[in-house]
Amino acid sequence: MVRALALAAGLVWAAGAGVAQDCQLALLLALDVSSSVDASEYQLQKEGLAAALLAPEVQRVILEGDGFVALAVYEWSGRRQSAMVLDWVSLRSEADILAASERVLAAGRSHTRFPTAMGYALGYGATLLARGPDCLRRVIDVSGDGVSNDGFGPALAYRHFPFEGVTVNGLAVLGADDEVAAYYRDRVRFGPGAFVETSTGYTGFREAMERKLFREINDMMVGALPGVEAPG
Repeated sequence: MVRALALAAGLVWAAGAGVAQDCQLALLLALDVSSSVDASEYQLQKEGLAAALLAPEVQRVILEGDGFVALAVYEWSGRRQSAMVLDWVSLRSEADILAASERVLAAGRSHTRFPTAMGYALGYGATLLARGPDCLRRVIDVSGDGVSNDGFGPALAYRHFPFEGVTVNGLAVLGADDEVAAYYRDRVRFGPGAFVETSTGYTGFREAMERKLFREINDMMVGALPGVEAPG
């Protein structure tokens, strides 16, 4: 199953690789909508991301770089329940950032009752990056409040999907699972300059996402471990 999904990703990679010479960063944000996330927590997560995109310092680093940032957002939970929230858009102006934030805020929740299939979520992300713009850096930003409990895990995803040159950062939401911070640090974090940010519950999600976006877009490597590879 893993190999079949990875082959499909490879075909998308070959067919969808575009050239965007001035694209500095392809940033793909993955939001947890598994059954451990209740309605109020989901709202805090969605509103937190929308607000973080509009934070002055985040907008500044998006717009003042040498090239533009391409952004996409998806939700993930079970094996086949990943769903697009925002397909690839170019953030070249304040109006572009506002439009992206409003689309995130207006989106409805895709699923509510499925488990946490992290490997499948990462594989889905690899296919989205594969058909996205050809940017200098490619980053998947995975948020979640629990460890993978369905299907294959991150290590197999990194081994069989096209993750060469891709960085996977984590935003671990603390409170629901005592192991989540260590899991994101040891299993999810992947690639050059990868790091993990933490949020104390979903009430701290906006501030954590703001810090994380600033660091990713500004290419800050303080405290990061260079060249982290897939575990196992």
